[in-house]
Amino acid sequence: QVQLVESGGGLVQAGGSLRLSCAASRRAFSMYTMGWFRQAPGKERDFVAAISWSGGSTTYADSMKGRFTISRDNAKNTVYLQMNSLKPEDTAVYYCVADRRPPRATPGSYDYWGQGTQVTVSS
Repeated sequence: QVQLVESGGGLVQAGGSLRLSCAASRRAFSMYTMGWFRQAPGKERDFVAAISWSGGSTTYADSMKGRFTISRDNAKNTVYLQMNSLKPEDTAVYYCVADRRPPRATPGSYDYWGQGTQVTVSS
């Protein structure tokens, strides 16, 4: 089992920045693909970004490219999501995910999910 705990969410004005963190419980963290999804009220969960176990490969949803950056620190069992130039449409609950398989953009590709952290962007 892998336990994931997100932090760093909050309220920010449009154009601002936030950095989300996700701490993982398992010692084998470095063997897991990590990623982020988000879910806005009344909408499905959408892929945000993912990073391979080594950090050498990253993938992003098109709408996040150039604004969001995913990174990881395997020594700290932590993955980060730096979000810049935030827009009101980025408002959502952001979920950290983990899996042993290579990065994918589909929710079903991840076995482990955190509880989520709320990000609210005001206009």
